[in-house]
Amino acid sequence: MSPKQKVYQGVLQELRKYIDDHELKPGDKLPSERELSEKLVAGRSSVREALRAMELLGLIETRHGEGTFLSHYRPYHSVEVLSSFILQGANTRNDLLFAKKIIEKEAARIAYEYIQHDDIEQLSNIIHDTRLTSNEKHAAFFQYLFYKTENLLLAKVWQLMDEFSYTISSLSYEQSFYMELVNLYQTRDYTKIEELFYRLPTTEK
Repeated sequence: MSPKQKVYQGVLQELRKYIDDHELKPGDKLPSERELSEKLVAGRSSVREALRAMELLGLIETRHGEGTFLSHYRPYHSVEVLSSFILQGANTRNDLLFAKKIIEKEAARIAYEYIQHDDIEQLSNIIHDTRLTSNEKHAAFFQYLFYKTENLLLAKVWQLMDEFSYTISSLSYEQSFYMELVNLYQTRDYTKIEELFYRLPTTEK
């Protein structure tokens, strides 16, 4: 990492710390570029670059004549921006989908120990909810499973992968997949979860 990159990264970290320390929330105003430069003991050009990066990712917004404000975070905005640079080439896209399938499989296996009768009913309701698109069903189904794992970090990693996947491919599996997984929970057949995921395609559609 070059000296310039280290300074820029340091400014971003200090900005994040400033926001946390002052408990700023979406809609709150940030100090001016000059004030931030003084508070963070950093050059104005570095502060300007860091603010531009945050604005590009939708973390802040600049209102003409008013200043800079924290935005309501819109994950799909930043994901779309990053994916245009990161997810180039079929191999990279397929790697993402393959990794996403692996983490969904692990969530399904971990959740197995915690699934009760009421959970089976909830998952079945998601599968048969005609108001949801196939992608929405997939997201709701696995959000429920990740909730049952009680592993917040695992859930966040999957959510990021899921958001990236929106930009390159269909997210969902065949309807029969979800029904079969619920059936495995109901019949308490843990050994077949691995086989069920193994039959899924590993490349983008």
